[in-house]
Amino acid sequence: MKISYKKLWIKLIEQDIKKSDLRKLTGLSAGTITRLNKNEPVSITVLLSVCEALKCDIGDICSVVPNDDDIETL
Repeated sequence: MKISYKKLWIKLIEQDIKKSDLRKLTGLSAGTITRLNKNEPVSITVLLSVCEALKCDIGDICSVVPNDDDIETL
């Protein structure tokens, strides 16, 4: 399984917030934003700070998606 932050980027568009604005709102580093861009894992603390800034639930900004390998084993 892997994580997808597609919902986060959609939410930013809906709220007319740029990634740079999200960085300022949350105090996240450029490296953390890059990890989010690449759908790499980040800490729960990071996700919670994003949720607090956007006033949303964690399920509103990320989702778990199966790997290709996971689909083959089903």
